[in-house]
Amino acid sequence: MPRLFVEQLTVIDSSLLDPVRGLVGQSWIVDLELGGALDAQGMVFDFGLVKKRVKAAIDAQVDHKLLVPLQASGLALREAGAEVALEFRCEDGTVIQFRAPQSGACLVDAARIESAVLERLITAELTKVLPDNVTDVRVRLRLEHIDGAYYHYSHGLKKHQGQCQRIAHGHRSRLYIARDGRRAEELEARWAERWRDIYIGSREDVIAEETIGAYAYYRFRYRAPEGEFELCLPQARCYLIDTDSTVEHIAQHIASTLAAAEPQHHFEVRAFEGVGKGAIAEAGQRR
Repeated sequence: MPRLFVEQLTVIDSSLLDPVRGLVGQSWIVDLELGGALDAQGMVFDFGLVKKRVKAAIDAQVDHKLLVPLQASGLALREAGAEVALEFRCEDGTVIQFRAPQSGACLVDAARIESAVLERLITAELTKVLPDNVTDVRVRLRLEHIDGAYYHYSHGLKKHQGQCQRIAHGHRSRLYIARDGRRAEELEARWAERWRDIYIGSREDVIAEETIGAYAYYRFRYRAPEGEFELCLPQARCYLIDTDSTVEHIAQHIASTLAAAEPQHHFEVRAFEGVGKGAIAEAGQRR
């Protein structure tokens, strides 16, 4: 059977609910193989259409969404028309509350969100959009190989006109920090540990500070083009900044914080937003 392949077709940047880690930002690289009979052009499927039709289908299904494991024991879900609302109880007793338009979540029939589960979910969806001559679809999700520090973060950008407006989507991201032109791996590791499985939120989106059981929480809410979004998280799993949480602001926040602590040095920060993209910021005194 003839087969074609596309490596790194796209990257899925989403967040997921995990009973141990809570809200986790993740970035999966998508590789694709298609097998079947050759069409009138002598192709299994046109590469141009793969990049358009297949990528669009994957984006619509899982990208920039909160991935919700429907079989998880700690989940209480409510769907009301065009809205999804849920409460998710983690193993440490903390809860996560989420409310958003349907576009902000993907409900997955599994006890836990794992790459193999998503591969099956995406494969089933792609069979609906591919031509009849394509009889074998293989989807592989993999993580970027990273030498050095990285962190998982979630956020939402209320001013964004596209998918980034969704309040709980996320990324697995590299971090590069240079002090006076030399890489400072200890600072990279320190920030990566500080932001392990973190929600980076804007202070202006916090509408309340609450106590639920024995834990303190932040409640975020904003209105974006797709509708109203709300998220309640333990304060210990949040990091608040005074700006929107774009990667440009995130990079500048790290650089400025470092320079404030060590004003005699110059810092350059390259903060990644998922795979292969990000922002550069500088702060401090050049020597």
